[in-house]
Amino acid sequence: MGFLKNFFASCLGSIAALVIVILLGGMIFSLVISSGKEVTVGDNTVMYLDLAAPIVEQAVEDPLAEMITGSQQSIGLLQLKEAIAYAKNDTKIKGIYLNTGFLIAGTASIGEIRASLEDFKKSGKWVVAYAPAYTESSYYLSSVADKIYMNPTGQLEFNGLAIEVMFYKGLLDKLEIKPQVFRVGDFKSAVEPFVRENLSDENRLQLNSLINGIYDKMLEEISVARNVPINELKELSNKMTIRSAEEAVTFGLVDALYYEDQVRTEIRERLSLGEEDDISFSRYNTYRKSVTPSTARDEIAVIIADGEIMPGKAESGVVGATTIVKELRKARANDRVKAIVLRVNSPGGVYQAGDEMWREIVLATKEKPVIASMSDYAASGGYYMAMACDTIVAQPTTITGSIGVFSVLFDMSGFLENKIGITTEEVKTGEVGGLTITRPLTDVEKSIWQKQTDEIYEVFISKAAEGRNMSVEEIKKIASGRVWTGKQAKDNGLVDVLGTFNDAVDLAAKSAKMGDDYRIRYYPQPKSFLEQLTGDWEEEIRTRALKSEMGDVYHFYQKWDKVKRYQGIQARFPFEMEVR
Repeated sequence: MGFLKNFFASCLGSIAALVIVILLGGMIFSLVISSGKEVTVGDNTVMYLDLAAPIVEQAVEDPLAEMITGSQQSIGLLQLKEAIAYAKNDTKIKGIYLNTGFLIAGTASIGEIRASLEDFKKSGKWVVAYAPAYTESSYYLSSVADKIYMNPTGQLEFNGLAIEVMFYKGLLDKLEIKPQVFRVGDFKSAVEPFVRENLSDENRLQLNSLINGIYDKMLEEISVARNVPINELKELSNKMTIRSAEEAVTFGLVDALYYEDQVRTEIRERLSLGEEDDISFSRYNTYRKSVTPSTARDEIAVIIADGEIMPGKAESGVVGATTIVKELRKARANDRVKAIVLRVNSPGGVYQAGDEMWREIVLATKEKPVIASMSDYAASGGYYMAMACDTIVAQPTTITGSIGVFSVLFDMSGFLENKIGITTEEVKTGEVGGLTITRPLTDVEKSIWQKQTDEIYEVFISKAAEGRNMSVEEIKKIASGRVWTGKQAKDNGLVDVLGTFNDAVDLAAKSAKMGDDYRIRYYPQPKSFLEQLTGDWEEEIRTRALKSEMGDVYHFYQKWDKVKRYQGIQARFPFEMEVR
């Protein structure tokens, strides 16, 4: 009897597993089929931009986003710009319906989208924005629209920007972990969270300059779009005068308070439709699949360096030196590639990895034009890459500079012994031991690390001076790890041109004397749909499960996870900035 029970239980288990495999296979097959369908756009169509998702430099198809509850499909900035440009000349598209939601994007990225929408309007087509409520950044983007509508119960956040820096000293003290820090320059404040509980005067100075420079640019563009004097906008912002939906209308920042059905009625009127007629919307994720790529022979290779600079292969959020070096070499050797645009969105990272990529960029400039296009960040190691290019193009609100290095090694001997009861003893052949977290550095070892940090800083300085055609003394005046806005960097000589990604591409084409007949290709090329499905499922599912389980706390977990990679010599941005 026991045998029969086990036999039937085994059969049932096998059948259940087979059913799950078949269901998963069917889901994957349907996703693959649907992703390959040809998209057609009907006449009198409105492009619907719902931007309530993280905006990254380049998005890839994410099958897991559709299979895991609560997951978001990110939006690729460069792909979004391409779709808007295509819609500008698409006679079937009559306008854009913009819903920003709670926009998750850097200020420079928002500026890129805003510039694309401004260019779209030059065709005579319209942009209408609607949201239940507006954050500071989502309103900045929406201000480009012909009309801005908001829910009658909504709110407009219009009270300026804030930068929050998180400090870990108290945590490290409690854990008895001692950071051993070596840095160069008054402004290399990336180490402050480990050794201070508040901002230094130098760091406060640069953050004030930075945030006011960014906000002034935002207000300048809002002022022009809404025809409200900039001084009046500053007064409204400083005192947070607008505290209700009605006041947003009174002061001219919102055109009317509508429910969404009323907005759709207004859109019907623009399309000359009847009250009961359906509006033909084409959502961005669908519409972008209708974009016809160029078949030109000549090519501008856009190499995307998006994320933290690390050795090894590139992955989401990581600029892998091995991958970028490989792509640069291929572009340099490819006769079809007439120019290269290096798209940098990086706060920096491991110094040696950045230096490897710098070398390959220098070699590429000897063969063909190489233009740097800066996104939200091109700081420290990110600037290290850009400074090797022929020309640097930045947005006015790009955060850049931070020419400096630091080293940090964590002494965890107190934590190991007093918290978890582990002790160690070292046997060595000479006076200087190995790189270890189990004991503090000796005075001799500290002097060695400081000397190495100083020497690398001098290398950084000399290469920056060479790349910018400036003297070492001139560079040092604007270095010391200080960060600048793109506009400030243009004024002090760290940037050549203020403009968008499109401007960088145009400059690359002009430098290579290509005319208008060329295509743009992005590298590293994203993984195919099936490659993602058969990729590292375990790690992806673990990450998504952590996000779901930890909620808002996951943000802090991510920060601590990054801190663990700070060992050794770094060329890294001093803080993470969020516009809020």
